[in-house]
Amino acid sequence: MTALTRFPRFFVTSPSPCPYLPGRQERKIFTELSGPHAGELNDALGRIGFRRSQSVAYRPSCVGCNACLSVRVVADEFKPNATQRKLIRRHSDLEVTACRPWATEEQFDLLRRYLSSRHPTGGMTAMDESDYADMVEQSPVGTYVIEYREPAERGGALVGACITDQQADGLSMIYSFFDADNADRPGLGNLIIMDHIIRARAAGLPYVYLGYWVKGSARMAYKTRYQPMEVLGPNGWRPFSEEEIAVRTPMPVRELA
Repeated sequence: MTALTRFPRFFVTSPSPCPYLPGRQERKIFTELSGPHAGELNDALGRIGFRRSQSVAYRPSCVGCNACLSVRVVADEFKPNATQRKLIRRHSDLEVTACRPWATEEQFDLLRRYLSSRHPTGGMTAMDESDYADMVEQSPVGTYVIEYREPAERGGALVGACITDQQADGLSMIYSFFDADNADRPGLGNLIIMDHIIRARAAGLPYVYLGYWVKGSARMAYKTRYQPMEVLGPNGWRPFSEEEIAVRTPMPVRELA
């Protein structure tokens, strides 16, 4: 390995508004992934809580806040509950394909519809086709686009997709999107996660990395549905406790009569 790979240079972003917790500032530490050993570096950084975005690996480095916690599902021990099993059966007719990381107009159209439905005020809504192509294709590691399609007899429409990295110890779900307004296909986001858990287990990979769970953010609560899960703490990975999973919402203040 080169010295740059063994001793990468890290940089820190300027503070900006946190997209998950109102009134807080976020800051990231990042490094470039490049060269013949980019995959090895990405694997090593992934095990200590970094995420990949194009050719950059990053993780939160916020002053006075540690709400963002890296989480991963223990694939071999995951047992879907009754609701999850029902969802798998309902969508068992979908045709699932692991495609090379090449952006298509169909994927971009699905992404735009997903963002419009689920994240209409998010920063990604300004993406154009070139931005999306960079998001998919600018990967120095082993990346796939997992596509979920209606069966051919129903037209074969793309209803879900996930940009996925295959790491040495698991699958890392970089970004997933789906037809959120399709009444005939409820729970596609949950299905995509469970499909990745099944894929990891079949490939002999122990984990599925889900990115960050943010304490106090209702948007991230869905990640705790896939147990058993591990969370990265100061002393390494450990089981995710029931106390951590419980996200309390402040009770409304009653007006005095």
